Amino acid sequence: MLKILAPHRRPTLQRVATSRRKRLFDVLVAGTALLTFLPLLLLIGTAIWMESPGPILFRQQRTGLDGRPFRIFKFRTMRVLEDGRAVVQAARGDARITPLGAVLRRMSLDELPQLLNVLRGDMSIVGPRPHALAHDAAWAERVPGYAGRFRARPGLTGAAQVGGHRGEIADDAALLARIAADNAYIDRWRFRHDLVLVVRTVPLLFGDERAF
Repeated sequence: MLKILAPHRRPTLQRVATSRRKRLFDVLVAGTALLTFLPLLLLIGTAIWMESPGPILFRQQRTGLDGRPFRIFKFRTMRVLEDGRAVVQAARGDARITPLGAVLRRMSLDELPQLLNVLRGDMSIVGPRPHALAHDAAWAERVPGYAGRFRARPGLTGAAQVGGHRGEIADDAALLARIAADNAYIDRWRFRHDLVLVVRTVPLLFGDERAF
């Protein structure tokens, strides 16, 4: 567990983390999506294998519910496999991103393997996007209440992403806006809010200027 979640500062889980309806929704959506997109998953995996050396899937430690780390699955979109204490955020025009990786990231197709994380219970369809452990450790020192976002399972999509706070954290204002959106989502959570956020996510799959 992260040091930022010492026992006396451990966040209190809310209904968003304990709702059986939300968990059932996650399992049904993730399972159906994996079966539906299986041919696409195989096609993308083959294309990555042919394009550049390295694993098809990228695995990295992220922070999950109650601050517990888990290993996230993504299609590899870069020539590097960064994990641990030094993780550099992707930036616009990042030379580490492969040509195929740029397409996958623009359409969020690199995130599809995270449906496996949803089935495993590491993630939810909707929730705060998970950050690398190194980023969580650094950002927790800059944002009061940062650990509050760990009261929910991280999500494939979330209120911050739909609200325009996706992508590179360039300054403290962007960081504060993202964490505020995450904590507001948890504090005001209702199951219907998840449905609304899923619907609002769909258009972003076809064009989000902050996806790179």
